[in-house]
Amino acid sequence: MYCGGCLRDNALVAEMRRRGHETLMIPLYLPLTLDEADQSGGTPIFFGGINVYLQQKSALFRRTPRWFHRWLASPRLLKWAAGRAARTQATELGDLTVSMLRGEQGHQARELEELVGWFRTRGRPDVIGLSNGLLVGLARRLKGELGSRLVCTLQGEDYFLDHLPAPYRDEAWSVLAERAVEIDCFTAPSAYYAELMARRLGLPRERVQVVANGINLEGYEAVGRSAREAGGPPVLGYFARMCPEKGLDLLVEAFLLLKRRPATERLRLRVGGSCNGPDEAFVAGLRRRLESAGVSADVEFHRNVDRATKLALMGSFSVLSVPAHYGEAFGLYLLEAWAAGLPVVQPRTAAFPELIEATGGGVLVTAGEAAALADGIEGLILDPERARRLGEAGRRVVQSEFSDRRMVDRVIAVLEGAHAGRGSGRVGAVRGSGLEPG
Repeated sequence: MYCGGCLRDNALVAEMRRRGHETLMIPLYLPLTLDEADQSGGTPIFFGGINVYLQQKSALFRRTPRWFHRWLASPRLLKWAAGRAARTQATELGDLTVSMLRGEQGHQARELEELVGWFRTRGRPDVIGLSNGLLVGLARRLKGELGSRLVCTLQGEDYFLDHLPAPYRDEAWSVLAERAVEIDCFTAPSAYYAELMARRLGLPRERVQVVANGINLEGYEAVGRSAREAGGPPVLGYFARMCPEKGLDLLVEAFLLLKRRPATERLRLRVGGSCNGPDEAFVAGLRRRLESAGVSADVEFHRNVDRATKLALMGSFSVLSVPAHYGEAFGLYLLEAWAAGLPVVQPRTAAFPELIEATGGGVLVTAGEAAALADGIEGLILDPERARRLGEAGRRVVQSEFSDRRMVDRVIAVLEGAHAGRGSGRVGAVRGSGLEPG
């Protein structure tokens, strides 16, 4: 699936390389799925998902011959398996999560030793970046063997860990807090999430620095203006994972309310984003709901689209809303909407107030209420001049503060602080796939 964290890190690495920093992007578990050029090309996949799973289930697979182990980790086989597997479900991964957090003491120690051995052949990185907190189990061996400084990005761990079954949930949080002391610096994409994770891990708040996400703005400059100015029915847009956590069901209920109101009865709904595994059943249920309400002809679903199609969809929207039910650490889709000049309507929860206050690019409504969401959307649909002003305000701030270049400025400052001015400027970015709900 497309993963917001993967897209963010890929843009980060691309811009760091453009500036001349020697940077590696190292995928874990599965090949990355991206809508831009893959910056991990030519780098092996470590902790291959099939091996990781089988090693958890049986000691036999922790001692397989090298040729068989490598065959199970081949990118072609991993891609084939991923295409037939369900989405990562925290409720089914309690023991595996704890094992990974235990690192060299876990059942996947063989995978960790392979990663350490590969780093030895490449030369010691000055700084290693871990893409999320569930990778802190790697820290002790990487730091002890290579002497590199470690920076870890926190993004979405709380939702995943809180949905682990007992007793693994409490054990995972405990091990994560224990291993967190081995990280030199944490970053988080919002002040909301920095404060939340510092509190839950028992860290001093100053140990978690806020580094806002950024996106590649190429192609966005001309998006949307001609399509929106051409007239036609207004379009309510959604672009994120098509899953319950992101609130697509709530958006559908708000849309149905709006279709019953005379002022917005011409409204259309366009949904874009990733849809795989169990999400397909969820979307099928929404389709049946829309059909039974007699409005299915006014709704489109665009699954697993490429970058060009994403830009075209953003250009066709009048307003975007992704009313997530959980505590979103950031929401990359908001930057994409603002880059396209779109206003947004979001619940007054998690990182959304922080981002909308920073950009002036949208409206906040009461969380979890379809009527409140419908009212917020209707207000912008019926006042296109206000919608235009909000969208343009968001566009200006994204261009100045939330581009991939500004993100890299902030990341480099953090890396230089962690590195304390030593070494040659080599950075290794260890990226896990598919952690968060989007």
